Amino acid sequence: MIPLGLLSPGERAEIADVGPLGGCGSGCGKKGSAGSRVEDVGLRAGKVVEMLTNGSGGPILLKVDESRIALGRGVAMKILVRRQS
Repeated sequence: MIPLGLLSPGERAEIADVGPLGGCGSGCGKKGSAGSRVEDVGLRAGKVVEMLTNGSGGPILLKVDESRIALGRGVAMKILVRRQS
């Protein structure tokens, strides 16, 4: 598994694990606002995503189902994925 933020443009991957992304700290079970936003846009374990744009800094651009989602690099580095061949 690798962080989502390390995928190259054109690569597809399955989300393996999301979080913790902030909130009340470890052990409370709440993911906080960043975690809620990530789940609200459909980024959950088992979902397949495609990296559209991943430059040297700033947000990344993903394709999830038929939607395009911009995601901050810090959050993208906390989401673990499995590359698909």
